[in-house]
Amino acid sequence: MSAVRRALEFLVTRALRSRLGIALVIAVVVFGIIGAARLVAGPGDATTLSNRPSQPITTAEPDEGDDGAIATGPPASPVTRPGARTPEQTADRFVSAWLGRPGLTTDQWHQGLRPLSTPALTEKLAGAEPAGVPAEQVTGAVSLRPRTATFVEALVPLDTGQLRLELVAPDGEWLVDAVDWEQA
Repeated sequence: MSAVRRALEFLVTRALRSRLGIALVIAVVVFGIIGAARLVAGPGDATTLSNRPSQPITTAEPDEGDDGAIATGPPASPVTRPGARTPEQTADRFVSAWLGRPGLTTDQWHQGLRPLSTPALTEKLAGAEPAGVPAEQVTGAVSLRPRTATFVEALVPLDTGQLRLELVAPDGEWLVDAVDWEQA
């Protein structure tokens, strides 16, 4: 009985007060919980650790045919309010203002762009400067890609790349809403 008592005393006074002893106790508790959980869970596939389905989840009936976009006709022609600029004219004027001219101040450059831009684009261009424009001249005609009656994409070839403009006309007056530069 004294050997058991000594072992318990050693366990309580020395082993459980050390970091190693506490780590061993925690490990025994964790392994005990894992073992009990496996016993309660019953037989199962021990190779999978996730609860993902074994087959893909289908959201459409595979025999129903094509589930792609509904075929539509060509996009609607851009609608312009009588007396307002066409998308081509707006794109031409915007590109001319965007390219600027020698000696143009930043304020003058912004004032030239403002009447041709949406308020959102004007805000985005607030920190831009004309010196940062990566091109100097237009090398071809504006080509339009109508998306809807009030949304058009304009592509403008320049000497060092291509300028892509998104024009919108919510009230029939065309304004540039986005500018994207693609270097050649």
